[in-house]
Amino acid sequence: MAIIPIIILVCLLIILIPFWFILKKAGFSPWLTLINIVPLGTMILLYVLAFSDWKVVPAPQPIWQQPQQPPYQPQA
Repeated sequence: MAIIPIIILVCLLIILIPFWFILKKAGFSPWLTLINIVPLGTMILLYVLAFSDWKVVPAPQPIWQQPQQPPYQPQA
């Protein structure tokens, strides 16, 4: 019976640590992670993350350009 609280704590940490970093990278307060402790809190937090505007500037995407070939110069 003494091992059950340890198992519960490990399971909570497996869920809470990734949410902490996701919320921090998304520009939200990482303390929102504690909502996961409430029953159905994870589902609520997933919906908040999915449908809210993230306060992060998107990284610029490189535009692929076809390599330029030097102009043809005939041999004289």
